[in-house]
Amino acid sequence: MIALLAINGQLRAQQTTTDKPRTTRILFLLDASGSMNAPWEGQPRWNVAKNLLAKMVDSLNAYPNLELGLRAYGHQHPNTENNCEDSKLEVAFARKNAAAIKQKLGTLKPQGNTPITYSLLQSAGDFPADKTARNVLILITDGLESCKGDPCATAVALQRKHVFLKPFVIGIGAEREFGKQLECLGQYYNAADVKTFRTILNDVINQTLAKTTVAVNLTDENGRPVESNVNMSFINNVTEQVEYNYVHYRDAKGQADVLDVDALQSYDLVINTVPPVRQANLPIKPGRANVLTYKTPQGTLNLQNPQLTPNPYGTVQAVVRAQGNPVTVVARGFGAKQKLLAGNYEVEILTLPRIVRRISIKQGQETVVTYDAPGTLNIISDLKGYGSIYRLNQDDSQTWVYTMPEGGSSKINLPMQPGTYRLVFRTATATGSQFTDVRPFTIRSGQTTSVSIFGK
Repeated sequence: MIALLAINGQLRAQQTTTDKPRTTRILFLLDASGSMNAPWEGQPRWNVAKNLLAKMVDSLNAYPNLELGLRAYGHQHPNTENNCEDSKLEVAFARKNAAAIKQKLGTLKPQGNTPITYSLLQSAGDFPADKTARNVLILITDGLESCKGDPCATAVALQRKHVFLKPFVIGIGAEREFGKQLECLGQYYNAADVKTFRTILNDVINQTLAKTTVAVNLTDENGRPVESNVNMSFINNVTEQVEYNYVHYRDAKGQADVLDVDALQSYDLVINTVPPVRQANLPIKPGRANVLTYKTPQGTLNLQNPQLTPNPYGTVQAVVRAQGNPVTVVARGFGAKQKLLAGNYEVEILTLPRIVRRISIKQGQETVVTYDAPGTLNIISDLKGYGSIYRLNQDDSQTWVYTMPEGGSSKINLPMQPGTYRLVFRTATATGSQFTDVRPFTIRSGQTTSVSIFGK
């Protein structure tokens, strides 16, 4: 896992050119069950698999920062024993160990069961404890799990524990169509013939070792690369953990910078605009310079306080939602500015009473939202009681805005928006609803309005 660390007030980047190269460890998990003796284009599948694998490890022997390991299953007990723990790490991880792997391949004899789940679990202990390494598992099999295990759930659980990256699964032989049952394990390849198997094996190794980069273009509505300085999170969509956090950068020519990513993982990209933009299953091609483009036009919401000092409200909060969606996008205090994706929003201003404004945010433009300077309601009373305040609307209807403290003192000072209101109040000692008192009043900006309630 690459991390951002603050050391003595200075930031270290997630990855620099001076970092020590990461070790890549490839574990070949090889099916050596009895079915591998079946013929395949004139020779046993086992012979094809072990010969091509031997050539592959030979070609990797001098590769820097690479360690290989070999685990086989189904080779220690005959099929009649139905042994579901027939799995062994035959060659431990080491650099330049092609000779050891080739020698071991020459001694193995396929004969038993297909304990894929058990082998996956055992492979968790094959990889050394090294959080900086890239752990890769390549499963080569011609059959399905034969021991009632759940290899798919096991593979996902081990990925979530960061034991290894998403596995490669190479299904060999044309007799059985079992791809749909194994593709949940990881990245599945169907090698129906020997030539395809050879090509797939080479392709998998190239994906494992080739450098992959991604440049993310953030554009306006017309596709111009004008947006930047936005945090981007690359989320592993198997483990649901963040693999990379970057703050987007583009140079003076509008070119986004190039980021190194591990193509053996599958990602969702979250562009943390407000609201965020999420792209599932990024189309990243291993070994390529990938360029991904997303429209993220932004404008600015300016929450502007009215000209009144001091403001009896203090700091007024605003809640921003996309029109037609009750989910809060962001909440900010007045006096602040907030970048938003271009679109239509509702801004609920938490004054008394609350105000809802519909606004449109446009690319590169600033939209100002404010509210009227408040006045103050001063309720003077020597009585305790119950009551509410209503705003009077232009159609003579009323809207509730405030409930007075129940049974408590009615000596209250409230900053309120300008407008016409009524106070509805009944004393705690009154003996019926008919003794409810109704007092209309008007609030004006910057002024205090007093309403008096006294006992008779």
